[in-house]
Amino acid sequence: MIDVSKRIMEIEESPTMAVMAKAAALRAEGRDIVGFTVGEPDFDTPENIKEAAIRAIKDGKTKYTPVGGIPELKDAIIKKFERDNFVCYKRSEVTVSCGGKHSLYNLFQAILNPGDEVIVPGPYWVSYPPMVSLAGGTPVIIQTEDVTGFKLTPEIFSEYITSKTKAIILNSPSNPSGAAYSRDELRDLTEIALNNNILIISDEIYEKLVYDDFKFSSVASISPRVKENSVIVNGVSKAYAMTGWRIGYTAGPAHIIKAMEKLQGQSTSNPTSVSQWAAIEALAGPQESVNAMLQEFSVRRKAMVDGLNAIDGVYSIMPEGAFYAFPNVARHFGKSYEGKEIKDGSDIAGFLLDSVELAVVPGIAFGSFGHLRLSYACSLETIEEGLKRMEKAFSLLK
Repeated sequence: MIDVSKRIMEIEESPTMAVMAKAAALRAEGRDIVGFTVGEPDFDTPENIKEAAIRAIKDGKTKYTPVGGIPELKDAIIKKFERDNFVCYKRSEVTVSCGGKHSLYNLFQAILNPGDEVIVPGPYWVSYPPMVSLAGGTPVIIQTEDVTGFKLTPEIFSEYITSKTKAIILNSPSNPSGAAYSRDELRDLTEIALNNNILIISDEIYEKLVYDDFKFSSVASISPRVKENSVIVNGVSKAYAMTGWRIGYTAGPAHIIKAMEKLQGQSTSNPTSVSQWAAIEALAGPQESVNAMLQEFSVRRKAMVDGLNAIDGVYSIMPEGAFYAFPNVARHFGKSYEGKEIKDGSDIAGFLLDSVELAVVPGIAFGSFGHLRLSYACSLETIEEGLKRMEKAFSLLK
């Protein structure tokens, strides 16, 4: 038997995908599983976007396209940056890939050499560290806490910089915590990055999903110098309920974009042609569907967080963005259920699934020992039922 490569053996399966698969398998067995695991909107893709895809099919726009995306989509992305973020890019500074994850993978492969360090504030999206490692880099995790709103401070950032630091990843709003950086906070962090010649990688996939009076700022809008030293990754999956369409995009220095397209030309080649035409409509067409979805998420967010904080031994901050709550459940560690001790968040997640058929993702998947990630991209009725089950489950611990 031929062995698989060592680099593949060293990475783990996506924890979020594993939990979702287990929950789906239990449902297939007839179990009444309530799930807070799914990281995608439960809304349908808006009709105008679907119609744009249908027109593209009927018009025969189903052939290969340029590797980095059709010019029309690049132009729509450029206009989006100008309209929403007050930043100007050229076509040579924009590329399109098969989803935000693909964009990030290409980026790390394009910029990292063996031994390069990438600072990853935690809690982090599960795929950041493996993607850095696969590119030969070393992820340097900086764990943040509830007391700082899960945000990296300039002082802590400075402590972790070494001669090998190549880049820092900022994810605002964040998956899993929902934390988002203000413009002033971004200015402080990017100043340190500039002073140390560190590339700023900003994952802005949840840009449109911010609540109350929070004002989103793209890293590239902080200053011309920051723009020149940053790479922005975004996509249409979250804001437009287009997770399955697989369109992500990257904006940054032309030489980095060129390197990413060179790699993509030897891997997937172009993103799906029809999805590109749909993405143009998403970015350039009416935006009412985004606002409607955001209003619903806002109601769910309050219900989720208020409900969590009403459960004994559970604490959750109110997230500024995305559609996740990240409650601290560490007060239940050391308790037991049917003779089995609860030692960490993974035990909590297993306990909730077994005792009350509630599926959640343990925080350790995101680098946080004492938390759970709960998605409120589900109906209000599902949220209410799931919270009832959680409260019941925790009352069983002794």
